[in-house]
Amino acid sequence: MHRQHKLLSHLFLIFLFSASFPNVALGGAGEESGKPVAGENPFTPRASLLRYWNKQIGSGLPKSTFLLSKASPLSAVESATFTKLAAQNALSDNLPAFCKSANLLCFPDLGQSLEKHDASSNFAVYSNKNFTNYGTDGLGGTDAFTKYSEGVNLPVDAFKRYSRDSVGNNDKFDNYGREGNVVDQSFSGYGAGATGGSGEFKKYNEEVNVPNLRFNSYTDDGNGRQQSFTSYTNETNSGDESFSSYGKNGNGSPNEFTSYGSSSNVIGSTFTGYGETGNAANDTFKSYGFDGNVPENNFKKYGDGGNAGTDTFISYRDQSNVGDDSFKSYAKNSNSAEVDFVNYGKSFNEGTDTFAGYGKGATNHKINFKIYGVNNTFTDYAKKGISFSRYTNKSSETMTSMAVSGSSVNRWVEPGKFFRESMLKKGTVMPMPDIRDKMPKRSFLPRTISSKFPFSTSKLEEMKKIFHAADNSSMEHMFTEALDDCERAPSKGETKRCVPSIEDMIDFATTVLGRNVVVRTTQSVEGSKQNLMIGSVKGINGGQVTKSVSCHQSLFPYLLYYCHSVPKVRVYEADLLDPKTKANVNHGVAICHLDTSDWSAGHGAFVALGSGPGRIEVCHWIFENDMTWTIAD
Repeated sequence: MHRQHKLLSHLFLIFLFSASFPNVALGGAGEESGKPVAGENPFTPRASLLRYWNKQIGSGLPKSTFLLSKASPLSAVESATFTKLAAQNALSDNLPAFCKSANLLCFPDLGQSLEKHDASSNFAVYSNKNFTNYGTDGLGGTDAFTKYSEGVNLPVDAFKRYSRDSVGNNDKFDNYGREGNVVDQSFSGYGAGATGGSGEFKKYNEEVNVPNLRFNSYTDDGNGRQQSFTSYTNETNSGDESFSSYGKNGNGSPNEFTSYGSSSNVIGSTFTGYGETGNAANDTFKSYGFDGNVPENNFKKYGDGGNAGTDTFISYRDQSNVGDDSFKSYAKNSNSAEVDFVNYGKSFNEGTDTFAGYGKGATNHKINFKIYGVNNTFTDYAKKGISFSRYTNKSSETMTSMAVSGSSVNRWVEPGKFFRESMLKKGTVMPMPDIRDKMPKRSFLPRTISSKFPFSTSKLEEMKKIFHAADNSSMEHMFTEALDDCERAPSKGETKRCVPSIEDMIDFATTVLGRNVVVRTTQSVEGSKQNLMIGSVKGINGGQVTKSVSCHQSLFPYLLYYCHSVPKVRVYEADLLDPKTKANVNHGVAICHLDTSDWSAGHGAFVALGSGPGRIEVCHWIFENDMTWTIAD
């Protein structure tokens, strides 16, 4: 009661102030100039931030309208209310209102749907639902989803039971979750115990950004049911997906995966069981992880304990760039199996592959392996009944293949993403990469609120409780990945800090650089993916080696930046022009790293430019919503 009384008293003072000065707006958005607006409410987070900026940096230097636009939009009343709730650990009970008012990234709480659909159903457009029971015990007919959660931002979908124990039922998903952003979707059970019929997924989460996908069970205990995945998460970017069980204990069920994770970028995939303990199975995996960039694939069990099955794996991780793969068990303890592995990891840029347990414990089997790729380990496989057509182990032939295929590797490094310092001169025409920010729009929290949140791996469960994050959800993955970055030790010569408020960012920048500082960023996203001409170029600090603090976004419910300072850099500003008309298109900020000796040999910069760590300098533009702080000229 005492804390509630203090809160009411504080709110009363705010309303009293507003009543006394009727021209004051409680919202306090302010002008883009970065100056206080006449009559602006001094209790808003933005007004407080402006005062802090003037105190720490000084009012004589220009303020960054770009950075101030990310300040908390909370009104004075909202700020006071949520600050008190945060102090009382009560924000979790008011999360939807808090997320909406503070412009945060929060997933909806998905309630259960107890709908049953026993007859044939067709859904043209469907999204953000929790299907608890769909088509259970269905008899015959066809269920079809034409577009499910297509192009949705922050979709949260769950299918708990789909076609369970159905007989002769045909299921079709034409397009599931295509072009979604920060996707959280799960299939708990699809076609379990079904007899006859067929299941078909044509496109599952194609071209999505930051997915967290979970497929727990697909047609386990099925009988004579044919199922196929034409395309699973092809061309996705930066996320995780898992497939726990596919066709387990099936009887006479042909399964086919045409393409899984093809052309994906920095994706973690886990496939735990495919056709395990199946009887007379006919399984085909045509392409898994083809042409991926830095994939992390974990395939644990394929056809283990199967009886009289035919398993074919045509291509696994072919033509991928770097990455870390593990294949733990293939046709283990199977009986009378005929197994073919056509191509495993035939890459032109080495990754780390581990293959353990190939046909071990199998009886009456016939197993063939045609091509096994470069710089890998193959351990724990059956000594009889296996033939290897070719095992490539870092030979001169492989190195030649890598050189020939170099143009394919480069496609993973967008033209213009990295360049040499010599390119920054007037008249140079060069490609501008896509510098657009693809993360969800969010705002900073005021430090009065962010400072009250737990922020460490040891307090992960507290963080999950505040933001209603379930185990293995997208929100939990966000937390763990951001915390990993923030808590790792700095690299050689690096000074780093994660900042959850603009006040914290100001403190870090001024600690490293002093108070005479400005924020620099590329003016806009104009010219992205086009060829541009370099106009006039200005080197910050006279073009000499200088200090800077660069800040990059992390995916988090509120704006969180990873800020760091690294030694030996030069910073430039340049006009970017249309090569034909010479009209001004953009004004870019670029940073050149002169010491790359601590970078990994597989860094995209060396893939794109050639050479290796410590042998060349590497430059890049500051992308949308990123920034670098430097000493003011």
